[in-house]
Amino acid sequence: MANVYLPYLMTVAAVRDETPDVRTLRLEFQDESIREGFRFRAGQFGLYSVFGQGECVFCIASPDTRPGAIECSFSYRWGGKVTSALSRLTVGDTMGFRGPYGNWFPLDAMRGKNLVFIGGGIGMAPIRSIFETALDQRAEFGDILLLNGARSVSDLVYKAETEAWIARDDITCVKTVDPGGETPEWDGKVGLIPKVLEELAPSATNALALVCGPPIMIKFALESLAKLGFGKEQIYTTLENRMKCGSGQCGRGNIGGCYVCKDGPVFSAAELEQLPPEF
Repeated sequence: MANVYLPYLMTVAAVRDETPDVRTLRLEFQDESIREGFRFRAGQFGLYSVFGQGECVFCIASPDTRPGAIECSFSYRWGGKVTSALSRLTVGDTMGFRGPYGNWFPLDAMRGKNLVFIGGGIGMAPIRSIFETALDQRAEFGDILLLNGARSVSDLVYKAETEAWIARDDITCVKTVDPGGETPEWDGKVGLIPKVLEELAPSATNALALVCGPPIMIKFALESLAKLGFGKEQIYTTLENRMKCGSGQCGRGNIGGCYVCKDGPVFSAAELEQLPPEF
């Protein structure tokens, strides 16, 4: 039986700066047999390590329909030891990865439905995974709406991808920044994500909504979705900030008796309602 605590060796294949303090790494498995056989589901996460520095938890930001490599997007705004070390890696460097862990977005339940994706800031990382998974199987879904928001233009992640998504004629993609975060050249919307969501007014009929971002954004986005008629069983989110060891052993990723690493990180709004009020 494989040692679940032994990380896969990964080579940094590409580095892309999303914002002044958010970076995306494309990682390839060094072992060819693992590279060919590794699979994950959109919404799952992993533990990424810089040897001699430690490891930290991020979602897998790439779609699960494209095997052979994974991507992670992370913020190093607060200068943590591991994230700072990750930010110094360059193409060709070796690092570690353990995973995948956790549950995933309900792709089978999404088939045949209209989909609303809402990402705020670095919360777009898990949304990108399931969103691009859906795009790779576009014919299996109804209308698709993506709302990508951030505090400012410089904080908007996946800028190039967003422009490509906006250019597609088979989906609707909207970008927005908070009031005061725009620039003279900004051609997107200006407004907080919940407000813009209500302006877009997607129908709740035969629809599911998937939301990720800062906790305060999730709170008000859920309220806006409720105003639009979305039931709690039609809304899914992912508690990115609660992921810890991946196995529920550290006792730091729990909300009451729920261990986000094992029982999540993906939850429906109906499931969130059953958790203690500390969320």
